[in-house]
Amino acid sequence: MLLDNNLRIKNIMPVQIVKVLYPQITVRSEAGEYLIVNISEQQLADPLFWATAKDIAHAKLWVPLGHTYHQLLADDWVLPQKDELALLK
Repeated sequence: MLLDNNLRIKNIMPVQIVKVLYPQITVRSEAGEYLIVNISEQQLADPLFWATAKDIAHAKLWVPLGHTYHQLLADDWVLPQKDELALLK
């Protein structure tokens, strides 16, 4: 199910990655606000994460960012399936 049909969308905002310079990623919201992404220790140490972030920035794709913690979402714009949701409770 897409997040457009779920209340969880209120905690997510679409952003474009505008700058990737280790150890920081800068994004721009739809409103034009610039934010710094909070990056986990695992992401900091992952060269594939940084290469992917640069590719996304180059392609000018919109990605989901959590409002509260300013973290990129691993599950993209899709909610987990019903059986996965049962495990979250």
